[in-house]
Amino acid sequence: MPIRPEHVFLYPIDWAQLSHQIRFVRAGGHCEHCGRPHRQKVFHLGDGRWWDRNRQCWRNGRGRRVQRPTENILLQGRWTPVVLACAHLNHDPSDSALHQLAALCQRCHMLHDGPEHRRRRWMNAHYRRALGDLFYGPYPKLGGDWITPTPLSMLDDHRSGTSSR
Repeated sequence: MPIRPEHVFLYPIDWAQLSHQIRFVRAGGHCEHCGRPHRQKVFHLGDGRWWDRNRQCWRNGRGRRVQRPTENILLQGRWTPVVLACAHLNHDPSDSALHQLAALCQRCHMLHDGPEHRRRRWMNAHYRRALGDLFYGPYPKLGGDWITPTPLSMLDDHRSGTSSR
């Protein structure tokens, strides 16, 4: 995945070599969570199940063998090219310890980063609201009555019953 310009200085100088080591030497060109192969098109059903062409079996989103689907796979399935990326398991780009890095396909990477993306979206929304309150006054005067309190499902703390640990 491309590195954002504002985050370039958080990564080590040899990031390209380190990423290559994780993706192709340690992981052997397969996703470390589900086993999908790099640079191959994979037939999948959208719910995590995919056809492993090398071993001739169906696998779930965690790479485990599953039974053959009973539904019409031609209607529900589609082909997707797989691209491996080197992901930070702790979401800290400055921590490039080998045990904090994993080779993940785009599906597993998005599932892993989902809570972090929701947290950042929540923070950005609150920053925008704070700037609006600071410079423009209360939102309802400007037609921003659509802004409501943040639902608990978007919070990643003790109030929602989930944690990022």
